[in-house]
Amino acid sequence: MKLKIKTYIAILAFTGLVTSCGDSFLDRPPLSEISADNFYQTSSDLKLATAALYAGTPWAEWLYSSYLPVGDVLSGNMALGWNGDATQFNSFSVTGLNGGVIAAWKGMYKVVGHCNVTINSINEKSLNVVPEADVKQAIAEAKFIRGYAYYNLATLWKDVPIIEDNSVLISSPLVNRNTCNDVYQFIVNDLTYAANNLAAKNDKGRVTKWSAQGLLAKVYLAWAGLKSKVQGQRDQALLDSARLYAGNVCDNSGLELMSNYADIFKTANNDNSESLFALQWVPNTSDWFSGNMLQIYSSADVKISANGQAGWFGIVPTYDMYLEYDEKDTVRRKATFMFNGDYYPELNQAGGGYTYKGDAALKKHIIGTNKDNNAPTMTLTSSSEHNALLRLSDVYLVYAEAILGNNATTSDPEALKYFNLVRTRAGVDNLTTLNEDIILKERRIELAAESQYWFDLVRLSYFNPSKAISMLNNQKRVPFSVGSDGKVTPKDAYNSITQATINTFTLPIPSADITANPKLLEPAVPYFK
Repeated sequence: MKLKIKTYIAILAFTGLVTSCGDSFLDRPPLSEISADNFYQTSSDLKLATAALYAGTPWAEWLYSSYLPVGDVLSGNMALGWNGDATQFNSFSVTGLNGGVIAAWKGMYKVVGHCNVTINSINEKSLNVVPEADVKQAIAEAKFIRGYAYYNLATLWKDVPIIEDNSVLISSPLVNRNTCNDVYQFIVNDLTYAANNLAAKNDKGRVTKWSAQGLLAKVYLAWAGLKSKVQGQRDQALLDSARLYAGNVCDNSGLELMSNYADIFKTANNDNSESLFALQWVPNTSDWFSGNMLQIYSSADVKISANGQAGWFGIVPTYDMYLEYDEKDTVRRKATFMFNGDYYPELNQAGGGYTYKGDAALKKHIIGTNKDNNAPTMTLTSSSEHNALLRLSDVYLVYAEAILGNNATTSDPEALKYFNLVRTRAGVDNLTTLNEDIILKERRIELAAESQYWFDLVRLSYFNPSKAISMLNNQKRVPFSVGSDGKVTPKDAYNSITQATINTFTLPIPSADITANPKLLEPAVPYFK
């Protein structure tokens, strides 16, 4: 049964009025139908309110325009040549008019706005009415998701406005950016609250204390570079915090990697134990920007798309990405990118499986037809995949990197244990010594097509900008062909590629927002007095 509350609440987010979300967790009211006057009165109300934060229009718009273009095209993992916005990401020539930039900025601030309304409404309406533990749990979920959104904003733009109360924008719509260090402190505050108040086990699909500690570890690892005072060195106290929280997840959560890498991304395994934070999509919407739209990036073949509709973007791995895989690393490569002759029994099951023909294409997030997924209402723009934004293997590799810290190499048993668990699952040889380059490469392969590698490169740019710039400028950021003999040959670039600079690691603020709020061009100010 779907709960529908027919009253309206105006939610003013940083970039404008938010739109209602689609359903998730089966019984989820759109945010625009939740009224602060008659809601937030029971524990069930709080669960419904927080469920609405896990999917919907803000996430869908970001997923469509920014998730792969920013995380994987800008970073050099993939190439996309379908329009001017895409080629800007290919060539380091991104402007404030870029649709992917606008979608990321708007989407994350709308998520923040939704979380703010939820947190403030709970504080106003639920205290002394709903059991304290349930109140704290609900606020912790909202703060986790707000922390994730601000982590995206800080990574992509550094200095950004911190908004905790949407209503203040009604009287004072012009706001300054806040310093990046204060944004990171704000994120840590939110995630620390979440880690202290989320349960170790929660309803399937909802975040837990292990989710919060895993994300805290990633945030501390990035912040350690930002607070670097010497090139090549990171703040040791923040590295220690990253190690502490990642280690807690690794050693104390009881969570384990799935045995088969490819199984992680199958809809039958949505919200598996390796998934620490995933968006909760349902395949029953035809509304634009309301569902999981990642299947639009599939190759133009109706046999592997919902309802006989083929994808149209045709995103491809770069030659640089191809070179990262060694001969043994076939499990992850095949689960991430389709090469000529690759067979997938889970796709086009009614036709006996699917053998890909042609040059390389995206496989991860390409889940097949309605029948393949037992999802008759799925459309091309409402995939039933609950795509994970934080996975356990990510935290394993964060742990190894935090242990390495400022050392040139490490053979620490804990670092090797969890690093090699990732490699063992992939069917590649274990290593006995780790360094920065080895860990970064492992992360690139393990998390390819999951919008992670750009974040890794930005993190590197904080404390070793010359190395990060050099890595970008030495990439072979071109598509490639695969001959009938299996020979791989680089193609021409989709467009002219400019040289990366340190400014490449900070996206431009959308032009329309600068016009509406000229204060965004002023120097950033402290948030914490």
